[in-house]
Amino acid sequence: MNTEDIGGIKGLLTDMDGVWFVGERALPGAIEALARLRAQSIPVRFVTNTTTKTRAEMARKMLAMGFDVDESEFITTPAAAATLLRAGGIERVKLVISHAIRGDFTGLSTKPPYQAVVIGDIGRAWSYDLMSELFREIMQGAEIVALHKGRYWQVEDGLALDIGAFVAGLEYATGKTAAVIGKPSPAMFYAALSDLGLEAEDVVMIGDDVYNDVAGAQSAGVRGILVKSGKYRADLVEESGVEPDMVVESIGELAAWV
Repeated sequence: MNTEDIGGIKGLLTDMDGVWFVGERALPGAIEALARLRAQSIPVRFVTNTTTKTRAEMARKMLAMGFDVDESEFITTPAAAATLLRAGGIERVKLVISHAIRGDFTGLSTKPPYQAVVIGDIGRAWSYDLMSELFREIMQGAEIVALHKGRYWQVEDGLALDIGAFVAGLEYATGKTAAVIGKPSPAMFYAALSDLGLEAEDVVMIGDDVYNDVAGAQSAGVRGILVKSGKYRADLVEESGVEPDMVVESIGELAAWV
């Protein structure tokens, strides 16, 4: 993939944390990069595995940093998960998620017997007792539904363990395979493409996660660009076996080519 290919794109899918900001701090040149994309009338969708905030909260966070965003531009896993659960005939769920996003699961019963255990981000609330409780529910017939299966993410002082470790532990102990809704599932990228009204070949995905962002996008036919900010680590990329369509220093570099 070369810069001429980038110049012909009609839309951009992108991760949030690690691409535009880290923590509460906008990355250098990121605000200007988004303004440049807006000036070129390039639509953007923020495809995020974040499961602790609503779309409105995500928009407010970026607005506070100086980004020009609207909550309609955020593609989130909780809403997609609730839709898929209902479509699959699942009505009773045990929600292991942030209280902030429980509203996305309105209409589903949270009383046993559970048909599914829905796992999202709960911070430091993970414990042996909780894992044992979930293990028992799954062994009694509940399915595992993971809002995502991230390995790690970038925080202010380095990399932090993500929920994929807990999901994998439950898979190992129960012998069941989790249904993963968020990135790298192609379903998330198809949802974003549908929202944009564009075909896969007209869009690129940019992210700092070689698995979730790049490989996930490629599985949906979308070109994946890896950015050297956020959680990017050269040795981890090399070990991944994933070949990004392009590697750039920052979102600012990509925006300058569009």
